[in-house]
Amino acid sequence: MPEEYVVQMKGITKVYPNGIAANQGVDLNVRKGEIHALMGENGAGKSTLMKMLFGLEQPTSGEIWVNGEKVNLTSPTVAISKGVGMVHQHFMLVPSLTVAENMVLGMVPKKSGMFIDNAKAIEITKEYAQRFNLHVDPTARVCDIPVGMKQKVEILKALVRGAKILILDEPTAVLTTQETAELFQELMHLKEQGYTIIFISHKLAEIMQITDRMTILRGGKSMGVYETKDESPEKISRLMVGRDVVLKVEKGKAQPGETILRVRDLEYVNEWGKKMLDKVSFDLRRGEILGIAGVEGNGQKELVDMLFGLNTPNAGSVEVNGTSVLGQSQRTIRRQGVSLVPEDRMLYGIAGSGSIEENLISDRCGDKRLNKGPLFDMKAIHSECDRLIRDYTVLCKSGAQQVQMLSGGNIQKVVVAREFSNGPKLIIADQPTRGIDVGATEFIRKKLVDLSREGVAVLLVSADLNEVMELSDSLIVMYGGRVAAYFEDTSELSDEIMGEYMLGLKQQAPEEIGRVIHE
Repeated sequence: MPEEYVVQMKGITKVYPNGIAANQGVDLNVRKGEIHALMGENGAGKSTLMKMLFGLEQPTSGEIWVNGEKVNLTSPTVAISKGVGMVHQHFMLVPSLTVAENMVLGMVPKKSGMFIDNAKAIEITKEYAQRFNLHVDPTARVCDIPVGMKQKVEILKALVRGAKILILDEPTAVLTTQETAELFQELMHLKEQGYTIIFISHKLAEIMQITDRMTILRGGKSMGVYETKDESPEKISRLMVGRDVVLKVEKGKAQPGETILRVRDLEYVNEWGKKMLDKVSFDLRRGEILGIAGVEGNGQKELVDMLFGLNTPNAGSVEVNGTSVLGQSQRTIRRQGVSLVPEDRMLYGIAGSGSIEENLISDRCGDKRLNKGPLFDMKAIHSECDRLIRDYTVLCKSGAQQVQMLSGGNIQKVVVAREFSNGPKLIIADQPTRGIDVGATEFIRKKLVDLSREGVAVLLVSADLNEVMELSDSLIVMYGGRVAAYFEDTSELSDEIMGEYMLGLKQQAPEEIGRVIHE
C-alpha cells in the first residue's frame, strides 16, 4: 500500500443474506492528514462502507488496510485498537451521566471495585479538551448541555481512546451556523496535528468548504475520487444522483387564509423538572409554511409531541379548525385533518417489519373505499399502494417488500406518501429531510411547497437552517422553550441573524413576537 494512504479499502463488496448488495467493488483511499468526504444518496452504501471500517460489519469480499497493515476488523474494539474512531449521527452518550463519566465509559480509571474515579475522569477530560481545543464542561450532565457540546464530547471520546482516523457521520446535522463554524475550526486544528477525518455529509456547501478530496458512491459503486477545489456543487449532485438536481427551492408568495392551528400559552415540564415549553403561542394559517428553527433541545420536540397527542402539556391550549385536540387520541387528531412526518422515521414513522403496502394504508385502512363489508378490498388497496409508490417515486421491487429493507430516503418517501396523500389540512413536518439524500430531499421539499400553495397549512420543524429558511414563508425561532423571535418574511434573513437568536444572544421584544398571532 502506498505510504500516503492511512486507509485503503480495496474491492469492497458487501452482500447481505437477503441478496441485497450494499457495496460492489468499492475502493476508498484516504491520505494521512486530510479531510476526505464520503458522499452519495441514502442507499448508496456510505454507512455500510464505514461500518466495515469501524468493525460493525464485515465485507463479503475485499481488503482493508490501515497504516500499511492489512487488517481484519471483526469488532469496533479491534478498529479502535488500530486507531479508527467513529462519531455516529445519533450521539451514543448516556444523558444521565456527566461529560467526564461518559468520556471514560468502558475504560479505567476506577477507585476500587466498580466505582469510577471521578477526579481522574475530570482530569482526563480537561487534558484532552485543552490539547484538542474542544472545550467542554466535565462536570455537566449530558442531558443539560447544548447539542454542539455533545458533538465535541463524542469527538473527544474517540480521541481519548487513541483514534488517529476519525469517521464523522453527518456531524453538523443538528448544529447552528456558528457551532458549525466552530466545529470546522476544531477539525482543521486536528488536521494540522496529523489526524485524518472521513466526513460524511449531505450538505454540499460544507463539503466544498471543509474537505480536501471526496469519494462519491452511487448505487453501491464508486463514481470516482475528486479534488474538492476543482468541482462544483451542481456536478457533485449530478454524480451522486445521476441527473441534475435543483438545489434551490422555487416557491411563489404565500396567500394565507384562515387560521388552522391555534396554540396559546403552552407549558411543559419534563421528568427531570426542566421547563421545556414556556408560554408558547402562535397561529398557523391555511396556505402558508411556518418554520420553527432552533438548536435541538429548545422545546421543538416537546411542541410536536403536544400538537399530535404524543404527550400532554401542563398548561395551555391547542386548537385545530377551532376544535381542541389536547388529550385526544391520534386517530381523532388525524380526523381533524392533521398529518405528521415524525422526526424519527424508524421509531414513529413506520412499522419496519411490515410491507410497504401495509405502511402506506395504515392511516386509512378503515376507509369504506378500501373495504368490502368486514373484509379488505385488496384490489383497491393494491391500486392505492401502486399509485403512491409511482407518485412518490419509491424505489422498490413491489408493495409487498418489507419497508425496513429500503434505503433511508425511500423509507422517508413511504412516510411522506402516506402523510401527504390523505387530504391533510395541516401537515406537521418534523425534520422531513434529515439524513436523506439530495434527490429525496429535493422531492420532499417540492411536495411541501406544492401542498402549501394548494391550501394546506404546513408547520416545518427543522434543524437544517438552509431548509427552514428556504421553505418557510414566516418563521419562529425557539430558545429555552420560548419563542425568541418571529420573522414574518424570511426572504431577507441571514444565517448570522438566525444564529444569534438560536443561541440566545438576542431576543425580540414581546410586541414583535406577538405578531405571530393573527387575531
